[in-house]
Amino acid sequence: MSTRKRTGTEVRNHSTDIEDGYLPEKRSDIKGDEKNIAILFFLYLLQGIPIGLTAAIPMYLRNRGVSYRQQAEFSFAHWPFSLKLLWAPIVDSVFSTRFGRRKSWLVPTQYLIGFFMMFLSANVEHWLEGESAGTNGPSTGTLTAFFFCLNFLAATQDIAVDGWALTMLKRNNVGHASTCNSVGQTAGYFLGYVVFMGLESAEFCNAYLRSEPEPQGLVTLSGFLYFWGLVFLVTTTLVGLFKHEIPCREGNEPHDTDLGVKETYKLLWDIVRLPAVRTTIVVLLTSKIGFSACDAVTSLKLVDAGVPKEKLALIAIPLVPLQIILPLVLSKYTVGPRPMDVYLTAIPYRLLCGLIAALLVWITPSFVHDGSIPIHYYVMVIIVYGLHQVALYSMFVAVMAFFARISDPAVGGTYMTLLNTVANLGGNWPATVALWFVDGLTYKACSMAQDNNCSSESEKQACISQGGSCETVLDGYYVESAVCVVIGFLWLLWGKKRVNYLQSRGDNAWKVVRMRTR
Repeated sequence: MSTRKRTGTEVRNHSTDIEDGYLPEKRSDIKGDEKNIAILFFLYLLQGIPIGLTAAIPMYLRNRGVSYRQQAEFSFAHWPFSLKLLWAPIVDSVFSTRFGRRKSWLVPTQYLIGFFMMFLSANVEHWLEGESAGTNGPSTGTLTAFFFCLNFLAATQDIAVDGWALTMLKRNNVGHASTCNSVGQTAGYFLGYVVFMGLESAEFCNAYLRSEPEPQGLVTLSGFLYFWGLVFLVTTTLVGLFKHEIPCREGNEPHDTDLGVKETYKLLWDIVRLPAVRTTIVVLLTSKIGFSACDAVTSLKLVDAGVPKEKLALIAIPLVPLQIILPLVLSKYTVGPRPMDVYLTAIPYRLLCGLIAALLVWITPSFVHDGSIPIHYYVMVIIVYGLHQVALYSMFVAVMAFFARISDPAVGGTYMTLLNTVANLGGNWPATVALWFVDGLTYKACSMAQDNNCSSESEKQACISQGGSCETVLDGYYVESAVCVVIGFLWLLWGKKRVNYLQSRGDNAWKVVRMRTR
C-alpha cells in the first residue's frame, strides 16, 4: 500500500528545543509572524508537488505494462530525501552573506525546479510512450534519472527551508514551523498526486466535473508539470525580490548550525561512532523489511487487477481526517521514557495488514465486471487502508518521539537529521528490493506448451506464435507477502530485545559533546 514517504523533518529542529532549554517563557503569539507562517507553508507546499508527481508515475508505468523490475528501477527516484544528509552540511555552511544564508540555496534551487518541470512537461509523454528512445515501452531509465534529479532539487529546497524556518519566525513561534512542514508538504503531495490523478482522469471528470463527457481529463501530465513549473518560477522571483532574510532572530539558531562543512561531517561521524547509535541504525535499516511487499507492491497489483489508478488515489481523501487525528491521539502514549513500546506493539498489526492486503488483491478480480466496480468494494479498500494507516502512524509517531528523547540537545538538529535520514532509507531500500523480485518470483506457463515458462521475451513470442498466451501460475507478489511476514515476525523476536535495550540506555549513552571534548 503506497503511502507518502515522510521526510521526518517535521520535528527535526524543534523537538530538541524543549530538552535544550531554548523555548522562551512567552507563549506562542503569531501576531507579526502571519506572513512568515504563510510563506513557510507555501514553500513546504511547493516541496510536496514533485513528491506527489513522482508517486503518480508508477501508476502510469503499470498501465503501460512495464515490469516490476522496471518499477524497482524507478523507485530510486524517491531516494534523494533519504540521502540528503550527504549534502545537507554543504547547504548549511556554504552561502552568500549578502544574499542570505538560506536564500543562497532556496532561490536557485527553486528556479531549477521550475525550469526542470517545464523541461519535463515537453518530454515526459514521449518518455512514457518510449518514442524518444525508439522502444515499444516507456523509457524507464530516462524517467528515473530525471525524476531523481527533480527530487534531489526538492530535497535541497527542504534543507534550505528547514534552516530558514528557525530564523524567519520569532523564537516563541518557531514551533509553528513543524506544522507548516507537515501540513504544507501533505497538501503539496495531495495536489501533486490525488488532485492531479483525479483531474487527469476522463472518467472522474465526466462523472463529477462535466455536463458533457469528453475523451480526456481536464489536465494532462505535461500541462500539470508546465503549470507548476511556472508557479515555481513566479513565486521564487517574488520571494527573491521581496522577502528579506534576517540572519538571526532572538537566538533562534541551535548550536550546531554554525559549524563549517568539515566540522559538521566530523560531528556526524562522532555520532555514528556511539555504540547505541550504531545499534539504532541497524534497527532502523532492517525494521521495515516485513512491510515492503505491502507498502511497495499492493497498489500496483490493484491496478493490475482492474482498479482505476485515479480511484486508488482518491481513496486518500477520506483518510485525511484520520491522518490528522492519529498523531494527536498517539502522542499521549509516546510521551515518556519508553515511546518505542508503541512501535513494537504496532508491528504485528502492520504485518497482519500485509496479509489482509494480499487477500484484497486476490479477491479484487471477482469485483471487476466490464470495467465497473461496486461501491462496497471501495468501502472495503478504505477500511483496509485505514487499518494500515493506524499501524503505520503508530510506528511513525513513536519513532519520532524516540528520536527526540535520545538526541543530544547540544547538537540536536544534526542528530535528528541523521536519525531521520537512516529511518527513511530503512523504508526505501526494502521497497526497491521488493519491486525488483516480484517478477523473478512469479512463475508463468504457456497455455499451448507446458514446457514453455515464458521466462524470456523469445519464449513469450514463441507462445504467442503458437496461438497461446502466457498465464500466471504463481504470482511472486503472494510469495513475497508471505516471506515478508515471516521475516517481520522473526525480526520482531530479534529486534524487541535491541529496542528495549536502547530504551533502557541513559542519556550519557547518546551524548556526543562529551566525546568530542576529550
